[in-house]
Formats: sequence, structure tokens, C-alpha cells
Amino acid sequence: MLVNRRKLRIEWGDCDPAGIVYFPRYFQHFDSATVALFEKATGLKKIDMAEKYEMAGIPMVNIRARFIIPSRYGDDVDIESQITEFRRSSFEVRHHLLRGKELAVECFETRVWTVRDEASPGGLKSAEIPDSVKRTFGKSTKAASRVSKKKKT
Repeated sequence: MLVNRRKLRIEWGDCDPAGIVYFPRYFQHFDSATVALFEKATGLKKIDMAEKYEMAGIPMVNIRARFIIPSRYGDDVDIESQITEFRRSSFEVRHHLLRGKELAVECFETRVWTVRDEASPGGLKSAEIPDSVKRTFGKSTKAASRVSKKKKT
């Protein structure tokens, strides 16, 4: 499946008094990376995607992370994000935060495709992820592998 890569510089506001990234800040960066992944796949900003597909959002319902190497103020890191599985209304995202070539943080998210629930004011409910959205992740990968095969020959 499609992989999106984002460069990030660790800022002073990301860090705790010990000078390393305060763990909730990683989750904020991973949330932004998931949005960027969908933007790359669909070619739409999140607000435009919500309008086109009449969705309310893709909230996180489960998250876990392994913190392997600390990141510090001024570090340049890369976040690689990928959907590892689509189900009917939920999907799995894996993020790798790399410091150079070293894996610093690995994060796993479960998210749900949601729409407004008319029966409940202000409520949300899960909905089936449109096949056209799922296909954008596969198409991007297939196109990328065709390009790399052509370069090898």
C-alpha cells in the first residue's frame, strides 16, 4: 500500500523539561501524518474529502506506540505512514518515526470512518469506507511499482 513520508523538525514546544519529546506530541504529529497520507492518496484536503464523501471524520479509537530512541529539540526526523489494513468501516495505520535511518518511534492506530448520525443530535456513527477511497491507496502503490520496474530495465 501507499507510504507517505513527511519531514519534521522537533521544536522547543515539543519537548518536556528533560529536553526530549513529550510523548503526547508524537501522537499529534502522527495524527497530522494520517491526514497527509489521505491527502496524498485522494488528492483532496481533509475538508474537501469530508464534503465529497459526506463523512464527519476518521477518529482514532485505539493507539499504541513503542518509544525506542528519544528525539530532542532540533532533531530532524521523518515520519513514514501507511495503511496496513482496511476493513468495512475501520482501518489500521502504522507510523515509523525515523531519526536518520534509526527507528525512534513506532505507532499503530485504529481509526473509524464516520458520518453524522441524524438520530442523535451532534452524534456520529461508523460507516462503510467507500471502495473508491480504498482504491486510491492501491492505485498509488501499483503506479509506483510500475515506475520502479521501468527504471530497473
